[in-house]
Amino acid sequence: MGPPVKTRSNYRQQQAAATRDRIADAARRLFGTAGYGSTSMEAIATEAGVAVRTVYSAFGTKREILSLICERWLEHAHARERAQEVFAEPDPVRRLRGAAGWLRNLYSAGFDVVMIFEAATDESPETRALLRSKLAGRNEVMDAMIASLGHHLHVPVGEAQAVYRALAAPGVYRELVEESGWTPEEFEHWVADSLERHLFRSRERESRLTASPRRQVSDQTTGQVGRGRRDHIRGGRRAWVRRAEDLE
Repeated sequence: MGPPVKTRSNYRQQQAAATRDRIADAARRLFGTAGYGSTSMEAIATEAGVAVRTVYSAFGTKREILSLICERWLEHAHARERAQEVFAEPDPVRRLRGAAGWLRNLYSAGFDVVMIFEAATDESPETRALLRSKLAGRNEVMDAMIASLGHHLHVPVGEAQAVYRALAAPGVYRELVEESGWTPEEFEHWVADSLERHLFRSRERESRLTASPRRQVSDQTTGQVGRGRRDHIRGGRRAWVRRAEDLE
């Protein structure tokens, strides 16, 4: 059997999808530089190289463009698939550290989208509702990861979930990675170490450290956040790190 023949209908669908992608890419660039609220549909059309009516025909509202940008970001990060991998991990320590890896992958795949969402929180009620729904979805996954650890937790589930969400605050990633020079991997290890110290029983942690000389050396050399990693943080930005350490 030969290759499928492209029909006129299929070609039009492909063209329409490509146009939507081009518009979404243009909007993402403008949202990141000028801000969501300051970017008009006309500006998006100019950036994408299409007519204004094409933008309205493809999306209808700027909010729908923002929603597609978010969906494409999650697909690029394989957020759902990676979350399933975390839940499937039988070892509680590796599952907890996998939660930190899931967060790092999410942010490193498109932190500009996170910042766009942060800046758009003061827009229309409809936009705020969209942002709340997207944030709620992320928090549900994060809370479920922590709740899945059940009796392994040393603190109440609600407190453990709050600690994870606090470490996942976009401002924390921005301060450490975007502004202070940490790599995404360093951020992941810091979140994982912080979660493990605070959420797991000391006896379980000690048994893991004993079994892993590399982790033992890491724990001795990093302390609460890591003296080596602290060198990345400028003096005026250390106060929030000390507050984070108070959780541990």
